[in-house]
Amino acid sequence: MTTSQPRDPAADATPLPEPEEPVFLPPAPRHRWGFGAFLLVEAVLLATAAFVSVLVGDTGPGPLPMRVVLLGTMLPTMIAAGVAVLITYVRGNGPVVDLKIEWRWADVKTGFRYGCVGLVFTTLAAYLWTRLVGDANATSAISALVEDRRMSVPAAVVMFVYLWLLGPICEEVIYRGLLWGAAEQLQWRSERWGRVAAFLLSTAVFAASHLEPLRTTLLLVIAVPIGLARLVTGRLPASIVAHQVNNFLPALTILLGALGVASF
Repeated sequence: MTTSQPRDPAADATPLPEPEEPVFLPPAPRHRWGFGAFLLVEAVLLATAAFVSVLVGDTGPGPLPMRVVLLGTMLPTMIAAGVAVLITYVRGNGPVVDLKIEWRWADVKTGFRYGCVGLVFTTLAAYLWTRLVGDANATSAISALVEDRRMSVPAAVVMFVYLWLLGPICEEVIYRGLLWGAAEQLQWRSERWGRVAAFLLSTAVFAASHLEPLRTTLLLVIAVPIGLARLVTGRLPASIVAHQVNNFLPALTILLGALGVASF
């Protein structure tokens, strides 16, 4: 009597697929702009502000006309941000790659959280700062221009939309887009060190560039959570949202005061 030999289970097993070759995505090409681009944008901002002053001419004694306030507030920053975006096209890979303007809902949520936390710290810092410098000096440059002045509804709405939404976009493109990218372009010990250096530099320059010496310390407090949103996500939309959240209450205060709805 013969017995059948046991079959080798390995012979019936499905052959394993050959391991795939790992796919390495090429790194994003480095842009060909640096701190010179940022200095150019800052020069454009200052030159545009001076040009607006020359363009409107002598407005006579008394407060500036509201059209001059609107133009002088919005045009320089908008034009400077436009030049920053143009530089990324001419000397780089476009704003999406160079300035990290990549839209993700997760970044919006992160920016909103950092903006809300920043708003709490900003409110506390503003209270302490007001006690330190006094009520007479506790105002921003924009607030001083529109304080105790009535605006037409269209002018007030335009100012509100700019201060809340459009202004933060322009400022973030300049400081945590262009300046941040210029700082990261330098040779650092590691990518992490480069991002930290970009955070520190952009925070300091953002506060100083407003040219309001009394408010510099307060602006530093405002800038930290906004910069942290950019640092944590690695992308610009998070800091834009955080900046917009932080600007909402001041913009609303100016809107209500300009319309005569409330006085502060």
